[in-house]
Amino acid sequence: MNAASDIGGRITRTYRQTIEATPAAVFPLLCPVREAEWLDGWRYTMVHSRSGLAEHGAVFTTPQAGEADTVWIVTRHDAAAGAVEFARFTPGLHVCLLTVAVSPASEGRSHVDVTYTYTALTSAGARWLALFTEEAFLDAVTFWERAMNHFVKTGSRLAKS
Repeated sequence: MNAASDIGGRITRTYRQTIEATPAAVFPLLCPVREAEWLDGWRYTMVHSRSGLAEHGAVFTTPQAGEADTVWIVTRHDAAAGAVEFARFTPGLHVCLLTVAVSPASEGRSHVDVTYTYTALTSAGARWLALFTEEAFLDAVTFWERAMNHFVKTGSRLAKS
């Protein structure tokens, strides 16, 4: 493959969530370990973390139905700035840069800006990108928003319907 080749291109999807909690309460939930507390269906295997939680350089995997496990690396974890970034690699399909920025909204609320940038690595990855429509993305991130809001209000997980 030469530098001019573009297997399937790249797509970026962005959404702003509003969470009914302060950034100090929201940011720690952006961690594979803590995500299991509030996001129904979330499964992960921690490969490396000194603290056992999300931190710069932490590595974990997630299973994907019908695909190889996705490998995640925490490339930025800055609680003071409310920023976390993950590089994700799904062998044979795509790579993804996921950035999440938490900022104060109105009193006791936060904005959580979520951006996924996927790049296809193969023709199968290009087909996957074609299925990752705006509608599919919004279904995922709006459930995430509802689930996190449910958790910060009740302390329990919202079941997927």
